[in-house]
Amino acid sequence: MRTDLTAQIKLDRIPRRYYAPESEIEAAALSHKEKLDMRISETANDGALAVARYIVKHINRYKSKKGKCVLALGAGASTHRAYAELIKLYKAGEVDFKDVVVFNLAEFFPLVPEGGASTFARLKEILLRHIDIDPANVHTIDPAITKENMADYCGAYLQAIEEAGGLDLVVCEIGPNGAIGFNEPGTAPSSSCRLVALGNETRHLVSSDYSEAREVPATAITLGLADIAKARRVCTMAWGENRAAIIRRTVEEKPTVDVPASLLQGHPHVKVFTDLPAAEDLTRIAQPWLVTSCEWNDKLMRRALVWLSAKTGKPILKLTNKDYSDWGLGELIALFGSAYNVNIKIFNDLQHTITGWPGGKPNADDTYRPERANPYPKRVIVFSPHPDDDVISMGGTLKRLVDQKHDVHVAYETSGNIAVGDEDMMRYIMLMDGIAPEFGIDTPDFRKKSEEVHDFIAAKAPGEVDSKDIRFLKTKIRQCEARIACAYIGVKPQNVHFLNLPFYETGTIKKGDLSQKDVDIVKKLITDVKPHQIFVAGDLADPHGTHKVCTDAVLAAIDELKGEEWMKDCRIWMYRGAWAEWEIDHIEMAVPISPEELRFKRNSILKHQSQMENAPFLGDDDRLFWQRAEDRNRATARLYEGLGLASYEAIEAFVEYHPVN
Repeated sequence: MRTDLTAQIKLDRIPRRYYAPESEIEAAALSHKEKLDMRISETANDGALAVARYIVKHINRYKSKKGKCVLALGAGASTHRAYAELIKLYKAGEVDFKDVVVFNLAEFFPLVPEGGASTFARLKEILLRHIDIDPANVHTIDPAITKENMADYCGAYLQAIEEAGGLDLVVCEIGPNGAIGFNEPGTAPSSSCRLVALGNETRHLVSSDYSEAREVPATAITLGLADIAKARRVCTMAWGENRAAIIRRTVEEKPTVDVPASLLQGHPHVKVFTDLPAAEDLTRIAQPWLVTSCEWNDKLMRRALVWLSAKTGKPILKLTNKDYSDWGLGELIALFGSAYNVNIKIFNDLQHTITGWPGGKPNADDTYRPERANPYPKRVIVFSPHPDDDVISMGGTLKRLVDQKHDVHVAYETSGNIAVGDEDMMRYIMLMDGIAPEFGIDTPDFRKKSEEVHDFIAAKAPGEVDSKDIRFLKTKIRQCEARIACAYIGVKPQNVHFLNLPFYETGTIKKGDLSQKDVDIVKKLITDVKPHQIFVAGDLADPHGTHKVCTDAVLAAIDELKGEEWMKDCRIWMYRGAWAEWEIDHIEMAVPISPEELRFKRNSILKHQSQMENAPFLGDDDRLFWQRAEDRNRATARLYEGLGLASYEAIEAFVEYHPVN
């Protein structure tokens, strides 16, 4: 079972030499805009192994040199993969931790009770309990610390580091806002160990361990930027496209307190590890023509012209030879002879992405259409990670597919029950309590169940896992909302599927690992339907990672079925919407949405009432999901218009996925 195929979605457009050059000379040319030493891997798993090998190398180096190695370890989400690989190397005998000293980089304040969500508890879970480190060599924040003795304690913590010989290596992630440890934007380079207030983005990032936003800590204790800068070496990392913008600011722009990680530029021994998606905004990946000769293909040319159009403020067909020369794209003039030849090619390329027939237009010439005309009607499966991602991301296209008489199935991969707030659930319980006598269901068994729910919610502690009955009720709420939305769009009731993939059903924010059992459930539906089209979430910036796991499940199932004859006639389209949108140079199918259709889409999203204002996981975006969807769809339409193409109210965009060999 291949479980991380999402990591390879973009590899078909990025030559390996851009991110893994074979010679030092080429590496110097490609990375000359980068002010920190980068190590870019194809996938997060490859990157995590590279981090682990780097840690092992320097543990062994410092132990050999001075008899011990002193580490400061962060426990952010990006480090988890690296520590898992480090454990494997330890078990393989490549390193031991007998002479290693560990200091916890940062901790929430006030400290939570034993067994609660804390960075140290996480560090023990993901690393320390799996290795042979002496507990006496592990240091973290004392639970007895108070605000009154905070300054003295922080000083003592730093003194303990000095007495251990100083930090040899700091291991941490780069946060989505550029934070290092809990050093938020605005932190002075001279900052030292102290109490800090956590910003919204950081609180959102750590919210995966809490069931309610109000439970997330507001303050923490962290080593300061000056303390980290004193370390002999710093190893930091980030995975995924949602870190791409901050990695560019960290690595290529001038150091600023607005991006704390960028202040590492003054350190002589910093290594930044990323996967390819996290590095995609770096110049050598995003605009390689600025640092090297390019291997031009249609997608790279489209990217270059969209970029050039933005830089010049001109639509594509008005770009001139001088524009190309002034902005470093003279290669294209040499290849095509004139700006006009390039302009018309890319303009037509973009024009051909636009279609009002996402399932293909029957009995039409489909030479320049993104979808083939036949067969018609098509069998279609729309996979939705949560019971609303379908309408948020492609509600207009979904309506088009139904109206154009295709046989549309919608498959909700998870129950989404943890995203139903207790207040929303209790509204239904109180309704049931009120109607039970009138409807003749006021039985002893019902009253007992109702009392148990009332009592549980009244006594529920922060972070406590919902009871089985409450999870059942919350699942049914999401399912009913999804059925109502599907009925509103016109999807047949028998074509609505709730897969309830097992990886999700832990009852907690933290989910299990993808397994063959999950993949087999997806495979069965695909095999039963034998679709001509599959739509799957390509929106991998979901903060809790559910979208990625769900998409990996679908892609793994496709990978196992791709040899089937009927599967060879199936196209896979990836959508986005809830958390991000496709860049215009990637789009391969653009479905225009009229003002009336956009209102219809909004209404279909609003059928998911539990996910409106009270939804626990709206993220760090203040807009509601329907507002995000409309804003992104309108923004895509404006981009097309700005390039000189037709003007639409909104556009939903898709990228085709080609199964990996």
